[in-house]
Amino acid sequence: MGVLAGITEGARPATAHRPWPRWDVTAEGWAGAAEALGAGRLCLLGLWGEVDRISGRVHMAVAAEDPWTPAVLTLACPEGTFPSVARLHPPAGRLERAAHDLFGLTPEGAPDRRPWLDHGRWPTSAPLGAAPKAPRAPGYVFLPAEGESLHQIPVGPVHAGIIEPGHFRFTASGETVVRLEARLGYVHKGIEGLLAGKSPADSARVAGRVSGDSTVACQVAFARAVEAALEAEAPPRAQSLRGVMAELERVANHLGDVGAICNDAAFALLHAHCGILREQVLRACGTAFGHRLMMDRVVPGGVAADLEADGAAVLRDAAAEVRRRFPELVEIYDATASIQDRTVGTGRVSGELVRRYAAGGYVGRASGRAFDARVGPGYPPYTGLELAPAVRHEGDVNARVWVRIREIETSLDLIERLLADLPDGPVAAGLATDLAAVGPDGAEGVALVEGFRGDVLAWVRLAPDGTVARCHLRDPSWFQWPLLEAAIEGNIVADFPLCNKSFNGSYAGADL
Repeated sequence: MGVLAGITEGARPATAHRPWPRWDVTAEGWAGAAEALGAGRLCLLGLWGEVDRISGRVHMAVAAEDPWTPAVLTLACPEGTFPSVARLHPPAGRLERAAHDLFGLTPEGAPDRRPWLDHGRWPTSAPLGAAPKAPRAPGYVFLPAEGESLHQIPVGPVHAGIIEPGHFRFTASGETVVRLEARLGYVHKGIEGLLAGKSPADSARVAGRVSGDSTVACQVAFARAVEAALEAEAPPRAQSLRGVMAELERVANHLGDVGAICNDAAFALLHAHCGILREQVLRACGTAFGHRLMMDRVVPGGVAADLEADGAAVLRDAAAEVRRRFPELVEIYDATASIQDRTVGTGRVSGELVRRYAAGGYVGRASGRAFDARVGPGYPPYTGLELAPAVRHEGDVNARVWVRIREIETSLDLIERLLADLPDGPVAAGLATDLAAVGPDGAEGVALVEGFRGDVLAWVRLAPDGTVARCHLRDPSWFQWPLLEAAIEGNIVADFPLCNKSFNGSYAGADL
């Protein structure tokens, strides 16, 4: 019997949840899942809450990895409490704190009860709860570190650049970092509240603004979750165009990251050249799809519009230009001793930590975790395409750079292959009939797609009238930010910008 079979034995299955099963479990089943997560027999994909006029619920997406067996577990919280998962599995901690801030659901036995999104500035606490409470007084206590000659260095939330706000509290002995703790939540946008009550088309626009640099990935995840709930499929041409856009987004962001990492190591030359290539890719996207970031181009049922008349040729030219010029930049990076001195061995993350946090993307693959949602579980248009994830095992800044380099090369191949085999036909399937046919109990869907940072989870419940009753989008940064805190320990304070950029976690994506 598999681990999930044991946990869900006797649980009630949801009847309209697709494509993964969802089980209404007891407190014992929930605790059993937490034990399996803590023992490494399951990986955590997401945890979120919801409250209606009657009671609250918490949901947890988990998976056994060999073979890939995902499920969503649901626990009713009539008293507004649930057994803490973080007590046995620390990666759930910030997700539980967010669920408490938004819905007032309390994780019993949680090792960390501090607020995460609520900075004490909201007009009410638990704004999405059934009975919002009074505003919470501001104040935040950072975790302590003890020892001789330790001092603290506060950095942010306002930084010396045009970047998102986040506070980093360093405890250091001289120049060596003993502990780092990040506090985010400064760019909370109320995404989960904004998604509710809208049509899928309007909610797709909100989904695309969870994290602007991942707008395609977030919208593909949302669209696929809605399509799963409705048992609908986007047309083959739309699937291929989604893949082209996703790979263009990956190339543009990786080019920007490689250059920015080099810039933080005082090597501005590569920053400039990578920036030029990134700009050329974004201009091609604007020409082909009508928007440089391809925002609002993906919709439930397909894509918003077909390629412009010369779009395919423009994209091929852009890919060919990157393919021509990028290898020289890679050679310069690899042959420059001064930059290698800064990146090799800096900011290591162990494979054990990466597996425990189920970290995806370049953070996970640079430390030996080969997970890539395009490969497994897989989804169109990647089904049937040969795609081998780039994996390193050193877990340092240099490894994260090399994973990005290899992924740029792979994405260029995929763009060219998808454009060469682009199917004819429509680019969208009308979902009006499907939405009108949603049953009296609604319908639920879930999707996992690969963004440039890693796997993006989307879970959607559609109301009987076809509007979005509840939606949760989980950015990969939720499981990567804590690993940055581990990566910087034992390094010098001056290497934090380099480590931070090698992760490039999304502030907005973790602030909902």
